[in-house]
Amino acid sequence: MSGKDRANINHADVATGTTQYVTVVIGGQLFGLPINQVHDVFAPESVTKVPLSPPEVAGVLNLRGRIVTAIAMRRRLHLEPLESDQTMMAVGIEYKGESYGLVIDAVGEVLNLPESSREPNPTNLDQRWAEISAGVHRLDGQLMVILDVARLLGAMMSEPLAA
Repeated sequence: MSGKDRANINHADVATGTTQYVTVVIGGQLFGLPINQVHDVFAPESVTKVPLSPPEVAGVLNLRGRIVTAIAMRRRLHLEPLESDQTMMAVGIEYKGESYGLVIDAVGEVLNLPESSREPNPTNLDQRWAEISAGVHRLDGQLMVILDVARLLGAMMSEPLAA
């Protein structure tokens, strides 16, 4: 998707009062990423470990010639790792000029949701999810947590390394 196409989507969002989300599943929970933040959805072939990196950093991977930092979302959310026989999926995003691949369990669909149905985080939302959430949407018997990329990566990347 080109920058022009992304700008057109953003303009349409304002005009219609809706936001498009790419949905992903992590640990059985549905999450949504605003589509204007998603650059790629892919199945990484391999991840190269990086010594002394934060535990959430699974390593780096090559995405069409670019080096991308792979973030293990299950580790970031303090969940058990996936079974080794499951296919790794990732969503490519940009944050502060750097490329990241959020390693997730599964990719869902693109949903077009009205901003009027967006709600603040419920008080009983798991703290691990609340700290990276920009609100929620209630869908047919399911809660979609909206991932806030700045909160997700900002706090993690600013943590000092242990001595």
